[in-house]
Amino acid sequence: MSQFRERVIDFGDAGNNTRINGSPKGWSLPRHYYKDPEIFEKEKKAIIFNNWLFVGHSTQIPNTGDFFTYQLLDENIIIVRKTDGTVGAFYNVCRHRGSAICKRESGKTKRFICPYHAWGYDVDGNLVSARAMPEDFKKEELSLHKCAVELVGGMIFINLSDNPTSLSNAKRDLAEIFEMYDFENVKVAAHKTYPIDANWKVTLENYQECYHCAPSHPEYALSHTLKVVPEEFDELQKPMESRMEACGVKNIVLDQQYDKQEEGQEQYAYGRYALFEQYKTGSKDGEPVAPLLGNLKGYDHGGSDLNIGLLSHFFIYNDHAVVYVFVPTGPDTSACQQYWLVRKDAEEGKDYDLEKLTWLWNVTTLADERIIVDNQKGINSKKYEPGPLSDMEYLIDKIYDWYLAELEKAD
Repeated sequence: MSQFRERVIDFGDAGNNTRINGSPKGWSLPRHYYKDPEIFEKEKKAIIFNNWLFVGHSTQIPNTGDFFTYQLLDENIIIVRKTDGTVGAFYNVCRHRGSAICKRESGKTKRFICPYHAWGYDVDGNLVSARAMPEDFKKEELSLHKCAVELVGGMIFINLSDNPTSLSNAKRDLAEIFEMYDFENVKVAAHKTYPIDANWKVTLENYQECYHCAPSHPEYALSHTLKVVPEEFDELQKPMESRMEACGVKNIVLDQQYDKQEEGQEQYAYGRYALFEQYKTGSKDGEPVAPLLGNLKGYDHGGSDLNIGLLSHFFIYNDHAVVYVFVPTGPDTSACQQYWLVRKDAEEGKDYDLEKLTWLWNVTTLADERIIVDNQKGINSKKYEPGPLSDMEYLIDKIYDWYLAELEKAD
């Protein structure tokens, strides 16, 4: 760290253009931010466990007792449909001596029975049975620990903080968007997890810039205009914008992320950009791969970027949506969890073909895995040092400022 601070001082014209850790804005981070286990522990407290994370859709658990579990580092969370019809989330930890009570990844149940000493909990998290306990034992004081859970347009988000940031602004500002695509009535058509041998920030940074898209993603670059330099981008937007209203797509732009995030509120952003003209959607040949979402009337040849929180990102075409969740799994490992959403009444084999639906973002993510791992290998070298960011990597610079400020709060 001290060597890097000396190098920063050599930037004679930097002036106040430095971050709170002393590194220059417009440059990548020093090596230890991608390697140091102590920094990772700070990240868990300051960022990872206080981030609203997409874990699935409410259509996955339609009936009372339907459940699935979700793993985030050492924490396993049970997401369940409760008796009143709402969705609950509980830590998978018995209140007796801490055993995991649910060993299945998904299913249906009336009670969760601890496999160790058979304490039983109902689907509302209440302790309802415990054998051979003292007379003064109070079951009502030993319910399962709750995890914060919210539904946003039918999508399930959890937050592992004891004092989570609020989703109220995101719910308010995104309501019109969720209604447009009718996200309440979509389903998960496919779900894949891609393990990545790289720090979670390397994985996230890769998604935040398209400087790499043209050289690294030939399939994606055929259809998506983000690969072009900024001065060409606005011109490519015009044909899509001229079609949006007729297709039922509203031209909405939201930016409440990083430097614009409101104190106490989760960050979020939404915007739409054009595909190249011969592409109606994100598919191999540009042709539709599923029925139109919501009440959309046609194809404007565009797609929408949406994020809620730092780690959950959505790309929404007119006929399907793809969800990217970037999950830290250790100081130098991560995973990309990917979901493909189609309208709830669409039938596999009739209305959509899974291979065609998943093709583009599967090949793109496999390529991303390769380049992200190569990036981490270089960072691991003693010769790695921060490098200058391009104009097409401006979001990464904003992430760094936000990230370092959040880390400082954890000190």
